[in-house]
Amino acid sequence: MAIYIDPPTWPGHGRMWSHVVSDVSYEELHAFAARIGAPGRAFERDHYDMPSERYGDAVRAGAIEVGSKELVRRLTEAGLRRPKNRFRGHLG
Repeated sequence: MAIYIDPPTWPGHGRMWSHVVSDVSYEELHAFAARIGAPGRAFERDHYDMPSERYGDAVRAGAIEVGSKELVRRLTEAGLRRPKNRFRGHLG
């Protein structure tokens, strides 16, 4: 029962981002995000996007620092991974 965060190495919108996940449930993840003031719009499929300037806030609130591969492994093992839908070409 834990919350994990990977390093802020993901670029987007002129910032660097981390991902925050739970290894238990989306409810635990949403509760953690609310506790640190992350907006609901930061939730994407199975994680919260966290800007680098908020990384320390998440860690101080109890998020465990792990590498990106470890974060995905824990999310997948928990059965909470929701991969992006990939367009597979024209249907019909």
